[in-house]
Amino acid sequence: MAKAIVMQERVHEKLSILADAAKYDVSCASSGSDRKNTNKGLGNAHPGMGICHSYTPDGRCISLLKILLTNHCIYDCAYCVSRKSNDIKRAAFTVQEVVDLTINFYRRNYIEGLFLSSGIFKDPDYTMERLVRIAKDLRTIHKFNGYIHLKAIPGASDELMREAGMYADRLSVNLELPTEEGLKLLAPEKKRADMIQPMNYLKNEIIRLDDERKVLKKVPIFVPAGQSTQVIVGAGKETDKDIVHLASRFYQQFRLKRVYYSGYVPISNDVRLPGLGHQVPMLRENRLYQADWLMRFYGFNAQELLDDAHPHLDTEVDPKLSWALRNLHFFPVDINIADKMLIARVPGIGMNSVNKIISARTFNALGWDQLQQMGVQLNRAKYFITCKKGAMEKKDFTAEQIRRQILHQSHSKYTKLHSSQLSLF
Repeated sequence: MAKAIVMQERVHEKLSILADAAKYDVSCASSGSDRKNTNKGLGNAHPGMGICHSYTPDGRCISLLKILLTNHCIYDCAYCVSRKSNDIKRAAFTVQEVVDLTINFYRRNYIEGLFLSSGIFKDPDYTMERLVRIAKDLRTIHKFNGYIHLKAIPGASDELMREAGMYADRLSVNLELPTEEGLKLLAPEKKRADMIQPMNYLKNEIIRLDDERKVLKKVPIFVPAGQSTQVIVGAGKETDKDIVHLASRFYQQFRLKRVYYSGYVPISNDVRLPGLGHQVPMLRENRLYQADWLMRFYGFNAQELLDDAHPHLDTEVDPKLSWALRNLHFFPVDINIADKMLIARVPGIGMNSVNKIISARTFNALGWDQLQQMGVQLNRAKYFITCKKGAMEKKDFTAEQIRRQILHQSHSKYTKLHSSQLSLF
């Protein structure tokens, strides 16, 4: 009895250490999986039935058990709290401990799935093998059908990546820093090629099985929620242009589902890093996610959003409005005849409103009242569109005048986070 209590306390201590160490990883959204419970097992990741999407106000998913297998690590990356030279309390779960925690938490309705990352024990394959065993035991022994997101270890063998893909819903390989220069400076023991190799393997395997699925009746499930990656923002001297262009290339080359942007949290006095107290503003992360959204769903390409003349995203206005103000020659567009994807580029009009407009205008020409009822933010859109009642704004405003008027009427929840005015109270 006493021995059991001691073991329970030890696991609790490990959980405290390794859950805290995992908080720096933001890539844990659970979207995209469709793993049904068909074998009377435990859990269900079928959309609408298993995973409940729960997010904190800054967009982070909180519905998964999010832990590291270990915070021991052979690497000494300057930006990482688990680097080997950092004097912190270390811990490591056994495979069975992670499996037991996941099952127990799921049965208590604390979680809907598992997000598991890890430091590197002694080499990539040794660590990846243990991550795979956890997923395999959950699926095959406990018939667990909940969501599993594994971090793939750069440098792990193709055989282990394939096995991981058979049991995990999503695999992700962290790119860590956006530029090669940053990686050489802050993580000289790591190589970009080791990160790209597993991403390339996953892409090719997903394509191969998708092709087989077209002609064969039974094809094994392989990472149904696809692969994603994460980059750390603000640890190096990269620009927003470097980050957005990198994300665009990786979306195209590796069929990524998501790129996550994690603001660097100052944890070290290392002279190569921003000083303690120089936290990356949440606004920068927010703008990067907005730009990412525009590339994935609104038809923008990276070059349109940021170029050498505009290497950073505008902190005062969102990326779509910033683009529109730099390209007033595209506007105004007639909402009743314009192409769908051109309407999608109008500030204040989201894709839901675009679809409503396209559907409704086949019956009648649309006016301002109808646009407002469809959810269009007229305080922004009115400078860029016309409708059956003509233009709402007759004046020939300059880009700067439009910007000032919109800012005067708007209030961002992130304003406090980038205000240049010091607060005394």
